Amino acid sequence: MEEEDGIEEGSWSSGEGSRWVDGNEVDSETASWSWLGENEGREGQRYGSMRRRLVKKPKRADSFDVEAMEIAGAHGHHPKDPSVWQTLFLAFQTLGIVYGDMGTSPLYVFADVFSKVAIESDVDVLGALSLVMYTIALVPLAKYVFVVLKANDNGEGGTFALYSLICRYANVNMLPNRQPADERISSFKLKLPTPELERALNIKETLENRPSLKTLLLLLVLMGTSMIIGDGILTPAISVMSAVSGLQGELEGFGTSAVVIVSIVILVALFSIQQFGTSKVGFLFSPILALWFFSLGSIGLYNLVEYDITVLRAVNPAYIYFFFKKNSGVAWSALGGCVLCITGSEAMFADLGHFTVRSIQIAFTTVVFPCILLAYLGQAAYLMKNPDSAERIFYDSVPDSLFWPVFVIATLAATIASQAMISATFSCVKQSMALGCFPRLKIVHTSKKRMGQIYIPMINWFLMVMCIMVVSIFQSTTDIANAYGIAEVGVMMVSTTLVTIVMLLIWQTNLFLALCFPLIFGSVEFIYLCAVLSKIKEGGWLPLVFASCFLCVMYVWNYGSVLKYQSEVREKISMDFMLELGSSLGTLRVPGIGLLYNELVQGIPSIFGQFLLSLPAIHSTMVFVCIKYVPVPVVPQEERFLFRRVCPKDYHMFRCVARYGYKDVRKEDHHAFEQLLAESLEKFLRREAEDLALESNLHEMEFDNMSTGSRGSRTQGIDGVEELRVPLMQVQRLEEVSTTTSEDAVSVLPSSVMASDEDPGLEYELSALREAMDSGFTYLLAHGDVRARKDSWFLKKLVINYFYAFLRRNCRAGAANMSVPHMNLIQVGMTYMV
Repeated sequence: MEEEDGIEEGSWSSGEGSRWVDGNEVDSETASWSWLGENEGREGQRYGSMRRRLVKKPKRADSFDVEAMEIAGAHGHHPKDPSVWQTLFLAFQTLGIVYGDMGTSPLYVFADVFSKVAIESDVDVLGALSLVMYTIALVPLAKYVFVVLKANDNGEGGTFALYSLICRYANVNMLPNRQPADERISSFKLKLPTPELERALNIKETLENRPSLKTLLLLLVLMGTSMIIGDGILTPAISVMSAVSGLQGELEGFGTSAVVIVSIVILVALFSIQQFGTSKVGFLFSPILALWFFSLGSIGLYNLVEYDITVLRAVNPAYIYFFFKKNSGVAWSALGGCVLCITGSEAMFADLGHFTVRSIQIAFTTVVFPCILLAYLGQAAYLMKNPDSAERIFYDSVPDSLFWPVFVIATLAATIASQAMISATFSCVKQSMALGCFPRLKIVHTSKKRMGQIYIPMINWFLMVMCIMVVSIFQSTTDIANAYGIAEVGVMMVSTTLVTIVMLLIWQTNLFLALCFPLIFGSVEFIYLCAVLSKIKEGGWLPLVFASCFLCVMYVWNYGSVLKYQSEVREKISMDFMLELGSSLGTLRVPGIGLLYNELVQGIPSIFGQFLLSLPAIHSTMVFVCIKYVPVPVVPQEERFLFRRVCPKDYHMFRCVARYGYKDVRKEDHHAFEQLLAESLEKFLRREAEDLALESNLHEMEFDNMSTGSRGSRTQGIDGVEELRVPLMQVQRLEEVSTTTSEDAVSVLPSSVMASDEDPGLEYELSALREAMDSGFTYLLAHGDVRARKDSWFLKKLVINYFYAFLRRNCRAGAANMSVPHMNLIQVGMTYMV
């Protein structure tokens, strides 16, 4: 489809895709000199009349390229790195948001491990302890803290951040709306060539040329995202139930039903406070988690000294071998409990958008890792003397005088532990929506300072209902733990695969080091995956069901969106038809600006024809607005818009591509958007006038310097008229754009080619634009229905006509999603046959 799109919109044979001297639409997808070379003669015969209008066309600037020149290559718009105190404060906040899940794992890890393996000797305790210690050291510390966190996309983490990073360097996105102009966004930060570039280019070519690999990569990302959402359901259930179950041994008559009821009450309270925002929740929760980690470390150190300090022998990995040798198959089953010690590791990466890499690294290495390690050492020391306490190891190892204070803190910590995966779920859903892989939902941004802190009401209440159902049905932490392990390890394996691709394609790491990463960490995770998959019948089926449901929803939405976009490309209005209509467009032109929203980045959308047929008059100025998300976290405001002219000048029609990153917030109200768009359009018109003046001057300069053996040699057209096709100053101007400010770039041009403020054509068009602004803005939207063609396969009809149609009917409406005022809205129904 991308090749077809390129042929239809980017080739020289397309009238609407050409660069017109008189100011028609500029096609950003067109390679400026792609038709030079051996096919020159044939092209000359076929398109001689057109090429006379293509002569001496310098690269036309977009409306915001003027401002972009000021920062090209400098990235001056990015916020400065936080100070030391800000980093430490963020590190403190991560305790309440990121590490709650991992911090509460001592509540249930050893209890689950020794429910499979009976403690008969020191080898059992030391082997299990050694497994836990090296698992924590390998996965959260070595993999995530020191490697995966560095694979962030300008500060954003998660599987979709990795996917967008790959999409930026290789054209593997299923939606064919990529433009070369996007690569000039300063957030891209493309690297210079390296000795490993050839291998990276081979990988890039392989990914781009094989649709099956594109689909497989998308499915992998969607599966990882589905697993994270599944974690968001299971984490609150197991964490809260593990803490509340401590009362079963202390209060008489406090049975399983009471644990379930209390857990549900706590869960409802937890999800009810999400609307106040990550920052407020983190500020409230962080002191509690800091106290919790202090309690873990202190109690662990006390038990280590009090009972058996010799458990430090577990540092020797030989005890892992002895453990498996002694317990064989039962030890393999115990691995499913051991993997619970690293639950929440993915939250470090998925929640990165809320914080910074440095803050997460500081919090883990200085607080989380040592405290958790001491907690497990203390529990192992207690078990060496009291092997019968394995079922309630955490609470039994707490000194009697501290039971109730620790219980209160543990319950609060377990409640807070859920916050990590809830926040991660919000982030993943937001990213997937921006990249066209999830139905549109309402997103509330809860922080004015940090863009990544969001709240999605529908997802929040959905997670709450599912958590309550899980607690009510399973009523046991053991079965939930079996399900939890599968979801956690599945996400980790997806991250390992994507980071490996990033290392080969983007980082261009040494091949040996790049292969060591999946070989070491992937092997460990694969072993754990095999262990937890053996528990499918014991509750492990639950995350697979969750993941399958979400995977279907996301893939169907992406599949339908791609087909709809392809349909729009096929059915767009030809330029010849527009020229036949004339500047009146076959109807009356009344004062005002019409903003027609569509998804095409080029060409005239077919819905415009529906408006021409349905309305008795059309606005004097028409702007085709495309809201487009690009694979970067944030698009700077000065690089937000791209403007193109559609048809000749007297049509007063333009295309505006409004680009947003997947972290960007469309907070502006319609008044601010209208003002910004009008100002941008005026800048574009002035810049275009300068380009046309420069173009006219270059004609004269080229004819005067014909003796130079430049690329711009003259050729004989089909009608015998000589023409010049290559602007001599194009390369020079492109180099100047990347090294000078906009003022400098303009000042180096001769005064004779500068657009004058007295240019009657420009002044007429600006006055017409101001008159249209005074008459107001009207928003034109399509109320589209997507249906499968009659000759489609039965499965396609089922997916598009029922599943995708159901999602479209129940997701956020276009008017609300586009922030369009209802008082100024006109909608026309249209059916897209895909």
